[in-house]
Amino acid sequence: MSQTLAPPAHPAEASPVVPAAAPPDPGLQALAERYGLTVSGARPPLREYTRRLWARRHFIASFATARLTATYTTARLGQLWQVMTPLLNAGVYYLIFGMLLHTNRGIPNFIPFLCTGIFVFTFTQSTVLAGTRAVSGSIGLVRALHFPRAALPVAHTLIQLQQLICSMGVLAAIVLICGVPVTWHWLLMIPALLLQSVFNTGLALAMARIGAKTTDTAQLMPFVLRTWMYVSGVFYNLSTFTSSAPHLVSVALNCNPALIYIDLMRYALIDTVRAQDLPPHVWPLALGWALLAGTAGYVFFWKAEEEYGRG
Repeated sequence: MSQTLAPPAHPAEASPVVPAAAPPDPGLQALAERYGLTVSGARPPLREYTRRLWARRHFIASFATARLTATYTTARLGQLWQVMTPLLNAGVYYLIFGMLLHTNRGIPNFIPFLCTGIFVFTFTQSTVLAGTRAVSGSIGLVRALHFPRAALPVAHTLIQLQQLICSMGVLAAIVLICGVPVTWHWLLMIPALLLQSVFNTGLALAMARIGAKTTDTAQLMPFVLRTWMYVSGVFYNLSTFTSSAPHLVSVALNCNPALIYIDLMRYALIDTVRAQDLPPHVWPLALGWALLAGTAGYVFFWKAEEEYGRG
């Protein structure tokens, strides 16, 4: 008798065979627990992550100093560009806004006023731009070594802070040359600068995570930051506009963190900037923005710790 072979089932009718996932080996788990082994690259708890980050503070400082030195190695003037760049920006903006558009009207000590705004905003602007590329620009280091990735945006913030400190000596000279006296208000630069540094660090951490996933962010941010600069009173006295603006617009402009830190630095350095010229509740706002941005940016970055350098 001949056997009749049934035709094979149609591919569409055949049910796919999906291999079952291999269950975890209890023996391997027990061995890992015995010797204290953990998953490589796993995100530690926030407190432990902070402890590891603090333990690498010397690496962060050395990395920041080395990157800052290497930035100007090929330039003939070297690190003088740390001072010349904001000075040249101030000269360009003075030509446009001071001499051509006459935004200096009604502002005593306009040159110190303008230079202070440019130097302070440049600190935030440069930190955000550097933070956007902090992880994506160091991808080889991220994949080669295991360390808290937050060290990179923090180091880039430290680089910009070092540049600002160098520039502050030039800014102080400009203020003195323009006839502004030294007062005890100059001491207020220290807390104002510390609060802005915490705020900038939070922004750098947040932008580092976004920039690591969306590389086009680095191309978009200069336009966003330029718009932010124009509404932050860098070139003009913003109070002349907020006094006649609708209430909600006035509140939003006065709560602008860039304006807050610029006005605090102006109040510290320039004697013609009085307390009544500052936005309402300026010190609580400066503290609140620093805590909000610093905490939110840090947690936001930490939540994606396992994803950096992959893909």
